[in-house]
Amino acid sequence: MRLDKYLKISRIIKRRTVANEVCDAKHVTVNGKVARASYDVKVGDKIEIRFGEKTTAYEVLSVNEYATKQEAASMFKQLN
Repeated sequence: MRLDKYLKISRIIKRRTVANEVCDAKHVTVNGKVARASYDVKVGDKIEIRFGEKTTAYEVLSVNEYATKQEAASMFKQLN
């Protein structure tokens, strides 16, 4: 699944267009490398997102095409 779609489905970021813009601005890293919106997310990936001074990190636990609100919370683990 594409990174921008994963961020939206897992509800880390509310809109896919915003997720795409964040990736284009190089504020997202996966496993320590800057990632584009087209990056293929896999289980076990570590995603870091910078919003200004704040950095949040997540570990991918599952990749689902669709998710309810409860399922979305179980798709990742917040690391910090």
